[in-house]
Amino acid sequence: MPPITRPDQYSSFNFLVQVTGVAPNGQDVQASFTEVTGLTVDIQPIEYRNGSDKHNRVSKLTGLTKHSNLVLKRGITGHMEFWNWVKLSMNGQPLRATGAIILLDESRQEVMRWTFDGGWPVKYTGPSLNATKNEIAMETVELAVVELRMAD
Repeated sequence: MPPITRPDQYSSFNFLVQVTGVAPNGQDVQASFTEVTGLTVDIQPIEYRNGSDKHNRVSKLTGLTKHSNLVLKRGITGHMEFWNWVKLSMNGQPLRATGAIILLDESRQEVMRWTFDGGWPVKYTGPSLNATKNEIAMETVELAVVELRMAD
């Protein structure tokens, strides 16, 4: 689906995270997260200069593309699908999955989608527990991804 354009910007607080292939029943896992970061693609330049070049400058060529890890944060709900996925990586059997971060409009309709391939958990952070605070218990799952793209 191509992005839906409009004159004003979309809010960043309506989104879904969907991961395919990590639930035991084979269904997609859709989860509500508080924050998603790491929607980053870095195209690294290669600097090159011929020794016989009469200009004292470096040429830049397109190099390797690097995709940042996705960092997903959410309040703990007791659902174990993501933790069980983390355990597979901890046991040396990382399960690579595909998924999507879906931006929604005010009517909760999809307007943009970033998809990832070859993702697996590389870090889990549990909540900071403190009896003197009035906060939600948060967990973080960090995913390494092979490829990130904007769906068109």
